[in-house]
Amino acid sequence: MRELFDEVAGRSPLDPQESARQASRPALRKRFYTEVGVKDADGGFAITLDGKPIRTPSGRHVVIPSRQIADAVASEWAAQQETLDPMTMPLTRLANSVVEGVLDRAQVVADDLAKYFHSDLLFYRAGHPEALVAREAAQWDPVLFWAAEALGARFILSEGVVHVAQPEQAVAAARAALPDDPWSIAAMHVITTLTGSALLALALAHRARDADQVWAAAHVDEDWNADQWGADEEAAGRRPGRLKDFNAAAAVLAAMIPPAAQGP
Repeated sequence: MRELFDEVAGRSPLDPQESARQASRPALRKRFYTEVGVKDADGGFAITLDGKPIRTPSGRHVVIPSRQIADAVASEWAAQQETLDPMTMPLTRLANSVVEGVLDRAQVVADDLAKYFHSDLLFYRAGHPEALVAREAAQWDPVLFWAAEALGARFILSEGVVHVAQPEQAVAAARAALPDDPWSIAAMHVITTLTGSALLALALAHRARDADQVWAAAHVDEDWNADQWGADEEAAGRRPGRLKDFNAAAAVLAAMIPPAAQGP
């Protein structure tokens, strides 16, 4: 089972690039189980393969606090055919990551995520052409307005890529709005890494923006360039896999932070 999870989960699924490298290995393991189940476990739900609960590479039981997430993880295992394809199991990789690397260090992961509030994608704007400037404003300004009004986090914008120091008060206000459970933090870390924006991840967690809006906002510049000069083949090739990881993380956020439990 340990070798299996090394293959399926990747050693660092919170890093999408590392996850992709692990998943791109040509040798796929054969499916070795018949039945997939979900059963009650201490602290949540366990996924079973022929009655045996799955474990992480270090031997820790994978216990998922949400039945909704557990059912989705089980579905990934059930959907495997003759071989196990890691690229079709983003929730499994994320679950393994949480149990292995986040449960005991959620605050460390949150602090790493919060570093993006100092240099978020949304702060750095194009100066021209006007159509791109307008497109960035349409996608990004609503998130910044929400952060200012709902969280009291007022950030400074810059034209180009020259670093601009952000007010510590704004950074602290955004940091305080992060969830404190390991699963939500792990999901937000994945989204932040994939989009380059902790503010987009935060807006998604608080339902200020939905998943489609966040994904579109994260790719404003890339999509603009594709519209003008055609798609970059390498970037286009990576995008579907990145979207799978993004959707998995967004699903975890939606399950872990129901609307009634959200803040501003």
